[in-house]
Amino acid sequence: MARPDHSLIPRSAALLPATCILLLLLLLHPSEAQPSPGYYPSKTFRSLAFSEGYSTLWGQQHQTLSQDQKSLTLWMDSSSGSGFKSTRSYRNGYFGASIRVQPGYTAGVNTAFYLSNTEQYPGQHDEIDMELLGTVPGEAYTLQTNVYVHGSGDGNIVGREMRFHLWFDPTADFHHYAIIWNPDQILFLVDDVPIRRYERKVEGTFPEREMWAYASIWDASDWATDGGRYRADYRYQPFVSRFSDLKIGGCATAAPPGCRPVPAAPSGSAAALSPQQEAAMRWAQRNSMVYYYCQDYSRDHTFYPEC
Repeated sequence: MARPDHSLIPRSAALLPATCILLLLLLLHPSEAQPSPGYYPSKTFRSLAFSEGYSTLWGQQHQTLSQDQKSLTLWMDSSSGSGFKSTRSYRNGYFGASIRVQPGYTAGVNTAFYLSNTEQYPGQHDEIDMELLGTVPGEAYTLQTNVYVHGSGDGNIVGREMRFHLWFDPTADFHHYAIIWNPDQILFLVDDVPIRRYERKVEGTFPEREMWAYASIWDASDWATDGGRYRADYRYQPFVSRFSDLKIGGCATAAPPGCRPVPAAPSGSAAALSPQQEAAMRWAQRNSMVYYYCQDYSRDHTFYPEC
């Protein structure tokens, strides 16, 4: 697919907000617009009131809940961030949240939606991450996806990162970020577009133990923005992230053995994606992926047999 010819964009576009430039690019090159994945798992689950599925974990003084309990605002300042956690653990499922992050100087700020069992297995935990990493004005937010298995995030870090500069401005509106985790694969989705699939390939490289869903905003200055080059600057506090449309579906840990995992595709398959989903994922990775750990040969690949 041909890349956009930026010479077609008027010089005055340099003065436009990033959202306007993105819209102009899509008008000039409609083939670059977000494709339909043909399957919308987010539509199969209802939005939860916060108290139906979650409770505050930390930083309660840095949270506000809407009157209908369907939207939650978290903020971080020099005193604290904030986070919440699902009230139940799960052995597989669909986990989603619509998120809008703050524009401007947000370097070092990490807005995370993830699965983990770190409190149950300290030093040996599993984790599946979607993290919006703050930035400096003029640079894009980074969406980092990651998988840790059996303590690989504790001390001897064996992260499995794939990073994206999204095809939209995540500060301009809410977008839905979701994880489908089942016995065959982990699927990361943005507005139902699959952006990454992490498959079960090699023993010991796939999370199998029960996990809880979490969300948080916290100071990750040591690494989040350009490897720690830019840090949180509390002259710009508070840093605000908004969550809505919270969704959970799947098999809680206490569910009967016959509970079926959430399908990854319209066929009902837990593993295979449809051709339309595969095409949408290729589009997302071709146009938006900026880092993939399997292609980073500065890392010791003996830790990554799945590559």
